[in-house]
Amino acid sequence: MSVTIKDVASRANVSPSTVSRVISDNSRISDATKKRVRAAMAELNYQPNLIARSLTNKSTKTLGLLLPGSQEDLLLNPFFVQAMRGISSYAKGKGYYILFTHADNDEDEVEVLTNLVGSQWVDGIILTTVKDNDKSIAFLKEKKHPFVVIGKPDDEEHTYWVDNDNVKAMFQVVDLLIKKGKKNIGFIGGAHEFKVTKHRLLGYLKALKVNNIKADLNLIYEKDYTENAAYEATKELLEYCVPDAIVTTDDLIAFGAQRALIENNMGNISLVGFNNTVLSMYKIPSISSVDINAEKLGMFAAKLLINHIEKQKVDTTNYIIDTKFIERDSTK
Repeated sequence: MSVTIKDVASRANVSPSTVSRVISDNSRISDATKKRVRAAMAELNYQPNLIARSLTNKSTKTLGLLLPGSQEDLLLNPFFVQAMRGISSYAKGKGYYILFTHADNDEDEVEVLTNLVGSQWVDGIILTTVKDNDKSIAFLKEKKHPFVVIGKPDDEEHTYWVDNDNVKAMFQVVDLLIKKGKKNIGFIGGAHEFKVTKHRLLGYLKALKVNNIKADLNLIYEKDYTENAAYEATKELLEYCVPDAIVTTDDLIAFGAQRALIENNMGNISLVGFNNTVLSMYKIPSISSVDINAEKLGMFAAKLLINHIEKQKVDTTNYIIDTKFIERDSTK
């Protein structure tokens, strides 16, 4: 026979409603009472019925996490794994679970979000990418459903978001390369529709301008966020010229670029990635990369969203997470 909330209440010598409030971590219940009730729950091996709780409290204690890409490509980019680690760590500490799903394109994203919001499976949603005129953001705003985005949205003031200063981060990388004597610098990024690509490209162009170097559009490539797309882009770039250096917007892109460089016996061309994934240090030569603190991005995204869900007073609706350039053999 299964243990009930009444059994726990009897063992702890409190009312069933007090047990319910302890399960919900109600601030009105004293720490001493919480400790006694939780001890009774442990002794009786009582597991709260989460479905019943969600019906009563109108809360599932679950966050939805939407990732980009097809089922085949899911989680190939280490950035999302790192961000998920930060999200799940913070959420677990606050008593929340994570439900993650993915979408192939904009239309699929809106369909997935429609199902999540309509089914009331999740209390809030984390979007892991931001695009120009983002349809997912527009949909969630229309539905007034709690959400946060990793990336800088069009409407910064009225959206919860967390990001790096991507313009500054790329500016510092390109400026450093120029000070090392590099003048002919290629840029390989993801699709231009993604805000992160656009902002890092702005940083690249700003560094060239500040150093009185004319931008050459033939050195700029914006492709998919995949190793193979970067490999093909680098081969195209090498047909145009032999650059002094190549900067990329993601380590995965840097991996593809490095493969093309080595195949063409140009492994000595300076190369920089972004995200500072573990594999970047094991490549030969090891790849310099910008550490964007992906885990911290995820943690603060979860923090913003949970504060929003729980209607807590906050001083800000966004966080800018610091970056750090990690130099390795590819730029030495």
